[in-house]
Amino acid sequence: MRSTRKSVLRPVCGAVLLTFLLAGAVGCGGHKEFNVSEACGTKVDPELIRELLPEGDELEIDDSLSDPDQPRCQLSVDGELTLYLRGDIVEPYIKPLEISADGMRRLGNPSPADIGDGASIADHGAMAVQACTHKGEKRQYVLAVDGVDNPQDTAERRQVLERFTRSYLPVAIEAEDCRP
Repeated sequence: MRSTRKSVLRPVCGAVLLTFLLAGAVGCGGHKEFNVSEACGTKVDPELIRELLPEGDELEIDDSLSDPDQPRCQLSVDGELTLYLRGDIVEPYIKPLEISADGMRRLGNPSPADIGDGASIADHGAMAVQACTHKGEKRQYVLAVDGVDNPQDTAERRQVLERFTRSYLPVAIEAEDCRP
């Protein structure tokens, strides 16, 4: 009689375990892609920024670090920083790409890109510079993008970073009233 009980319990336990595993998988499938149309007070291409963000349950956009002429925002998914955008209006004699060369190397394998007056795309971030006139004076707008780990494939991530930077730079410059 004992052997019959064991043979009946095995399929039942297996079915219960399978149900929990499937329920867990469905629960994990509840992660969503985010639809972001604005960051740092500036319009962004929702499709491009979506590619830089991992799927998750909660997206938080914090722009509390922004100051006039220095927009900043951090995008966090499920409490993890996944994208940090910074803009700065600087004097025309400053060489942001040279000054930030070490920082770009820390972001992984930086290489030049044909964006604005100069740009560098790395494995986990990007920087682009564009000359502009701000409040009647010659300046430069510097856009920095970092903290990026998505998409997982590095080559694909670099392509998305380049497309995002190319798309976002002119919009960010205009939002800061810095005219090319």
